[in-house]
Amino acid sequence: MGRKIGYARVSTGGQEIGLDWQIDQLTRAGVNRSDIYSEHITGTKANRPELRNALRTLREGDQLVVAKLDRLARSLKDLLELDAEIRGKGASLVLLDSNVDTATSSGRLFISIMGAAAEFEASLVSERTRAALATTRARGRQGGRKPALTPTQKREIIQRYQENNHWTVAQIAGAYHVSRATIYKALNEAGIVSLRTTDKLSTLETPTS
Repeated sequence: MGRKIGYARVSTGGQEIGLDWQIDQLTRAGVNRSDIYSEHITGTKANRPELRNALRTLREGDQLVVAKLDRLARSLKDLLELDAEIRGKGASLVLLDSNVDTATSSGRLFISIMGAAAEFEASLVSERTRAALATTRARGRQGGRKPALTPTQKREIIQRYQENNHWTVAQIAGAYHVSRATIYKALNEAGIVSLRTTDKLSTLETPTS
């Protein structure tokens, strides 16, 4: 039988009672006080030094014991990743509040259910994303990056070029707060000019037929 390594965490320094309660639960479960790693750190932080220290000490046959699931994992994804890391060391995870020991068949079932729930959640997110994109396309807009110029602005640029061909690309680009390449592209798409490196609209060539 391997060792029992305990981990306890509270979010702020004002929660000493909560920390003491966790440590008491761990010692009652057979964890030596010297084998308990504890820290004051918010659960939203990915870098939890004492948790990493506890994980580093694990050897084959050991158990990582935690009083409450929410003291260990920040999310379902985090739980599954930690479980995989612990299993990779040949150790197991014990969650006292859930009466879970991943070395047992019921404990493995618990983790499997959590994994299925994570996949289901990811699937729902993916379906919602696809549905939103389909709705956007149906309304005549493409999801993702917003176009630099609206159709109305493109028409204005074409009209401005045709009526005021003394304007430079730089001047029109400045008026619409876009790059010169964007202006060249809009005029080229309209079949009015061909793309050239010159900056003068008046010198841009009309495409030959």
